[in-house]
Amino acid sequence: MEGTAFAPSLEGMKHIKTGQGELLTKPFLDVCKHILPILDKFGAAMTVVKSDIGGNISRLESRYSSNTSRFNYLFGFVQAEVETKSAKSSSSCTNGLLWLTRAMDFLVELFQNLHDHQDWTLAQACTDSYGKTLKKWHGWLANSSFSVAIKLAPDRKKFMEVIGGGKGDIQADMEQFCSTFSPILQEIHKFLARMGLDNMKAS
Repeated sequence: MEGTAFAPSLEGMKHIKTGQGELLTKPFLDVCKHILPILDKFGAAMTVVKSDIGGNISRLESRYSSNTSRFNYLFGFVQAEVETKSAKSSSSCTNGLLWLTRAMDFLVELFQNLHDHQDWTLAQACTDSYGKTLKKWHGWLANSSFSVAIKLAPDRKKFMEVIGGGKGDIQADMEQFCSTFSPILQEIHKFLARMGLDNMKAS
């Protein structure tokens, strides 16, 4: 499917839920993976975010592969770890899912900012999004690292041209990505909150 850098994610989102509305593991992780090439276009500014997202995807994929029928549904990871009382461990899949969802919250907020505030620089959009999403969960060190990294954000116009790829409407795709993915992320947060697992901070 030709189009902007968001096209693979938008296509993938059609398969995240079953007919009964349950979230499926592999399609969700695939959508998150499709975002990684967009982060590459930020250059050094997103290196830490990208490696964090990649690490959490790998952790969840590896557990999924160990028992695809048990972990076919996204919340299966959490339920299994709640049973074994290991959900709050920093190396748990629950923790991986929580941080992956938070990173996606940040990106949705960032792309929404780029859509809504077309006069903002990329660094402005990133800083605002970070303040609304990840900042409260990060310690001082992570906050400082982010502030330094964001100064390396590329020129907005060039960035938009690259992710637009000259094909399709980048503004429309960005808006669709945010409006479609945001409710899915909220659903994950609600589920984790019900389990008392949505407020873990960085160790």
